[in-house]
Amino acid sequence: MKNIIIAAVMIGLGACMTACNKTRPGKPKVLVFTKTMGFRHASIPAGIKAIQQLGEKNGFIVDTTENADKFTEDSLQQYAAVVFLNTTGDVLNHYQEADFERYIQAGGGFVGIHAATDTEYDWGWYGQLVGAYFDNHPPGVHKATLMVKDKTFGATKGLPEKWEHTDEWYNFKKLNKNTHVLVSVDEKTYKGGTMGDHPISWYHDFDGGRAFYTELGHTDESYTEPAYLQHILGGIQYAIGKNQLMDYGRATTLRVPAEDRFTKSVLVSGEFFEPTEMTVLPDLSILVAQRRGEIMFYNQATRKLTQAGKLDVYYKTDLPNVNAEEGVLGITADPDFKNNHYVYIYYSPADTSVNRLSRFKFENNQLDMQSEKIVLQLFSQRQICCHTGGSLAFGGDGLLYLSTGDNSTPFDEPGQKYVSKGYAPLDDRPGHEQYDDRRSSGNTNDLRGKILRIKMKEDGSYDIPAGNLFKPGTAKTRPEIYVMGTRNPYRISIDRKNNYLYWGEVGPDANNDDPNRGPRGYDEVNQAKKPGNFGYPFFVGNNYAYHAFNYETGESGPAFDPAKPVNNSRNNTGLKELPPAQPAFIWYPYAKSPDFPQVGSGGRNAMAGPVYYEEFYPKATRFPAYYNGKLFIYDWVRGWIKAVTMNADGSYSKMEPFMEHTKLNAPIDMEMGPDGRLYILEYGNGWFSKNPDAGLVRIDFNGGNRPPKAVLTASKLTGGLPFTVKLSAKNSSDPDGDKLSYLWYFGNGTKKETTEPEVEYTYTQAGEYPVALEVFDDKGASTRSYTTTLYAGNETPDVKIAIAGNQMFYFPGKKVHYSVTIDDREDGSSAAGKLDLSNVYVKAEYMEGKDKAGLPQGHQVISGAIAGKNLMESSDCKTCHKVDEKSIGPSFKEVAEKYKNDPAAPDYLADKIIKGGGGVWGETAMAAHPTITSSESHQIVEWIMSHAADAKKPSSLPLSGDIDPTVGNPLKEKGVFYLLASYTDKGGPGIKPITGTATVELYNSRLSAADYDKVDGLSTYSADGLKLLIPAVNTEGWAAYNNLDLTDVNAIEVVYFLQQAPKSGYVVEALLDGLQGTKLGEVTIGPGGKPMTPNSAVISFAPITDGKPHTLYMRLKAADAGEQTPLGIAAWQLLAK
Repeated sequence: MKNIIIAAVMIGLGACMTACNKTRPGKPKVLVFTKTMGFRHASIPAGIKAIQQLGEKNGFIVDTTENADKFTEDSLQQYAAVVFLNTTGDVLNHYQEADFERYIQAGGGFVGIHAATDTEYDWGWYGQLVGAYFDNHPPGVHKATLMVKDKTFGATKGLPEKWEHTDEWYNFKKLNKNTHVLVSVDEKTYKGGTMGDHPISWYHDFDGGRAFYTELGHTDESYTEPAYLQHILGGIQYAIGKNQLMDYGRATTLRVPAEDRFTKSVLVSGEFFEPTEMTVLPDLSILVAQRRGEIMFYNQATRKLTQAGKLDVYYKTDLPNVNAEEGVLGITADPDFKNNHYVYIYYSPADTSVNRLSRFKFENNQLDMQSEKIVLQLFSQRQICCHTGGSLAFGGDGLLYLSTGDNSTPFDEPGQKYVSKGYAPLDDRPGHEQYDDRRSSGNTNDLRGKILRIKMKEDGSYDIPAGNLFKPGTAKTRPEIYVMGTRNPYRISIDRKNNYLYWGEVGPDANNDDPNRGPRGYDEVNQAKKPGNFGYPFFVGNNYAYHAFNYETGESGPAFDPAKPVNNSRNNTGLKELPPAQPAFIWYPYAKSPDFPQVGSGGRNAMAGPVYYEEFYPKATRFPAYYNGKLFIYDWVRGWIKAVTMNADGSYSKMEPFMEHTKLNAPIDMEMGPDGRLYILEYGNGWFSKNPDAGLVRIDFNGGNRPPKAVLTASKLTGGLPFTVKLSAKNSSDPDGDKLSYLWYFGNGTKKETTEPEVEYTYTQAGEYPVALEVFDDKGASTRSYTTTLYAGNETPDVKIAIAGNQMFYFPGKKVHYSVTIDDREDGSSAAGKLDLSNVYVKAEYMEGKDKAGLPQGHQVISGAIAGKNLMESSDCKTCHKVDEKSIGPSFKEVAEKYKNDPAAPDYLADKIIKGGGGVWGETAMAAHPTITSSESHQIVEWIMSHAADAKKPSSLPLSGDIDPTVGNPLKEKGVFYLLASYTDKGGPGIKPITGTATVELYNSRLSAADYDKVDGLSTYSADGLKLLIPAVNTEGWAAYNNLDLTDVNAIEVVYFLQQAPKSGYVVEALLDGLQGTKLGEVTIGPGGKPMTPNSAVISFAPITDGKPHTLYMRLKAADAGEQTPLGIAAWQLLAK
């Protein structure tokens, strides 16, 4: 019996070994992948043909594709190896990346040829696999000597020890030191190398699979060279290995959950007025701080939002065109909230110039104002903008973290000859303190521009925990500081397992590097594993250094040293010699990021969310295991969420989108709730206002039946009485195809259930109605839509701005002709001349920085004041008050004069309008107005305060005219011209006034040549803040720029730089809508040009007048194919008469 058992075990073991190492039947298959999302090599067809011929001769089958859809588990497992042939850019999405990782882990092979290192910069695992990333290369192709380091490997057998080869030679970054180097290049044998002799081909076993890379393969000729063909054949054969079946049991990467398994559930919509931060309580109720002082409470049991308390805060300046960002800034619950009911709030009290951290008790759904214990406060300069920070979070170790902003003005100081221009503000001259960030962020003895870490005590005081940046008692330092050198660390998060600190850093505005001032602006997501100095205002991004600058003379000094930063500001009260600067974890500019391409481009406002671990949450509701250990980051302005994967040591690996097809309305806070669901607070799309799309939402993961998507649309949002509206759910859907039913909430206590996706309803009473939709599937799952606010009784005025000529660009020296038209159902039209023009406001702005919080809000304020005036006139206020004369109550001028210097007055007066009161001006009590909303009462107060004797009343532009698009400012390369118009109608008795608005934007007609939409045969090069488009030697190339309005354009100025003047140069052609499209003209550039300075040449043509959008193609070819001309195009300046 024993022998039988042993025999059976041996047979089973043998069968297992056979199955686990089974060779595929037939010939090995290789997939050649050639997708490009950047530069496309002309040699790709030659490479495909060569590999196909190698397969025919050497017994392997070759499939080719540019379709990334091939990168699924089912498809990849048929291939023994995958070849990335001159791929460029971000070629795989995150689903495909995960499946490719699993393929390699299951035993697959990889070959990278040439530009494979110019691929997937934002995927750290791929960088390790391929072995390096492309950094740059000298122009053209050159003959160089290669040094073969290992002649025993298949890819180098038969090669000479010194191999001469002509190719394009890469300089690399992020070289993987754990590869086996096969070939290096001798940099002395060609020009333009920056690394010294460095590896050019290597291989390694990696993460369960095999990987080979060769830098060679730029030219067509390479693919006919016998030595090179033998070289790549050996690499392919190594990657094929033994042609074994994939063993996915070895895969460690999990597959990405499908996006439609996540649902955005709306908890609150349209009820918040500038929400800032939230905290999710143990019972899943939520406290939300509003900047203007209110603490709002979302009751999970009742699903209702109520006000739980209100703090008297400073949130508004008295200065025109200056925005305060202070108010209630942050809130978090104590880790032991279930027992002690403590809530911590960081806010700006109205009566003193500090930002204050206090502890309160929250009991019986109310904030106990009498329970306040002041924990900590720090001086904050007021009547200036910007940067408050203000985020609060507890770590897994129970320590409390608080972020603080730099309290400095990033904008150019008016009336000064030398200004910051969007670079670090370093003006330490007396009287200019708010423009010197070294006084706060760079000051070891100041709590501004920091992240603080303290240990709370039961009595509301705190201790300094061990391990902060400065030990208690260290001269000229504050021991609360954990991180210094921050600008505006707006949202922070603590990894509850390892207590790593993460935060989003809102960065400066400069668009380009300046060799005399420093780097362009970057937003950052930062990680602090330990205390440190994160560099600002001396450094930004990847420790890119600013220069010292003399604001008196305009002279630049040396760049700061990140290893030994020195703060020699006259305003510095701390240490002069600072701790070494730490680089950012993730950084990105306004433009596309070469380091983190996932983040996109445009306005920016980086935020840090939670690191997720499934073990802390209940199985029924938590997120899937795929997100274990991943950091969620988000951008308030760009409206995305990304999941960041980190290596075991916490270093960055990759970034991927999360719910990328779900719209977010300016996410301002994010928290993983006790249920393992993601809660998001949405500020809404508008600054300093009550936004109708502000909300509180929850992201649910659905492993089984997926709930429907609820989308509500209305035929119109406002209308006179009776107001009939059609509501539609036709855009709602169910991912499982289930039958749907609909529950309509009409906002007046009435609701209706239907099986049809449309309903019609008539309102007969004036008022605002928050309408919502809940969609159910036939299995009981449901989703509620955002609230849409309807107003019955008045219709929104129709405001339009017409711009003559080009609708996209303004042109230097050419005025913009505009015309504003207004139509109002009740008041009449501007065309008929029947409107009260005092209710119209038209304003022009010109700005470069995309920090929209800094955009002067004068237009919004004056519109609010107009609305306040009309609200007053449509209410009973005018029966008791007059503008100039005392009536039953005081005149509005008297009220304005009395309260004009009181920062708390707007809140006090707005509250009094709603609640009523008496005893201030006499015996007559003021009636309450409970039907007026807080937003409306604040608008009335704005109008009242505009009657103070020294109140500045901005004047409106006329309804039509011609205006300088720079509005009298210097021309800025990225300057945007904004024209804003509004009209507030008169409303009526019991009918509130409504404001209609319109905005147009025009952009500088200077197109950066390197910011193309499509390109072929050209490359980009950056140095000293200059971004150039470089033509290839002896090769025609082109760049295309999509969807341009070229109306009135009659010339294109080519702006370019030279190393030396050529004899022949390049011919530049301008074409419309294709390489075979209409040729506008051409010009030769180069001859007669001056080295190292901007040169220009003009292509002239008849004005374009068809009014259609066009794609502009700019084609370059060498006038003399034998001449090599180092030349770069900086810009295409569109010109118009």
